[in-house]
Amino acid sequence: MEYSELVQRVGWGEEFQFYYQNEEYWISTNKEGYYLTRGKDSFTQSFQTAEELFKEGRIDGETILELWGLIEI
Repeated sequence: MEYSELVQRVGWGEEFQFYYQNEEYWISTNKEGYYLTRGKDSFTQSFQTAEELFKEGRIDGETILELWGLIEI
């Protein structure tokens, strides 16, 4: 999957599980917003829009785009 496809599909309301450095993460959504959650401790970042999640969400201080080559979906 290309990064742009992920962004588009999350914007449509799809949810995704992925792995970065053998750690599980989730991108999820509900009527209140969009969420980036780390599986091991349920640490969650909350956003109003999918665009904000991809712009402001951080894993180890980096955006999903910056880590894209290391992410397994």
